[in-house]
Amino acid sequence: MIRIFVAALALLIAAMPAQAQKLSLNELSRYLNTIKSAESSFTQINADGTVSTGTILIKRPGKVRFDYNPPERALVLASAGAVYILDRKLGGQPETYPLKRTPLSIILAKKVNLGAAGMVTGHSYDGTATIVTAQDPKHPEYGSIQLKFTGNPAQLRQWVINDGNGSTTTVVLGGLAQKSLPNRIFYIEPELEKLK
Repeated sequence: MIRIFVAALALLIAAMPAQAQKLSLNELSRYLNTIKSAESSFTQINADGTVSTGTILIKRPGKVRFDYNPPERALVLASAGAVYILDRKLGGQPETYPLKRTPLSIILAKKVNLGAAGMVTGHSYDGTATIVTAQDPKHPEYGSIQLKFTGNPAQLRQWVINDGNGSTTTVVLGGLAQKSLPNRIFYIEPELEKLK
């Protein structure tokens, strides 16, 4: 009897680390909600296979800034419910889209809740990271975002955006570091002034 108990306990203990590796949706939501203001380097793999690098600044809710390194000199800003894509080489007015129509709005929301009905379409563990695929449950046509997290403590490492047109963009983070960021760096107007 004792041998069976010890064997069962050993099996349970052996299985525990594998179970513990996959982070729950509640844990991941809590972690994303702790990101208030952060910075990271990033590498972006574009739909056409080209690679871009730069710095990302995040201020939740609703603000993100992608500053691309030369030779690109592009800038992508999300603020005040809109996404602005500005090519500094060409100048002119930026392309503008509603933030809520992009999958990135899921992690920039005031309160992230990956447990919301219909939001998560995939939740798995690949041996090194927990992978969550999410979409706006009211508008799946806007595309999806696949988030990759390493664990203990949880850390967002990568996301893949599949937009509504079937295009895929991968962003690999260099490591998000908490950093105090002023709101003004997310405004498009000063960036347009610099181009005049």
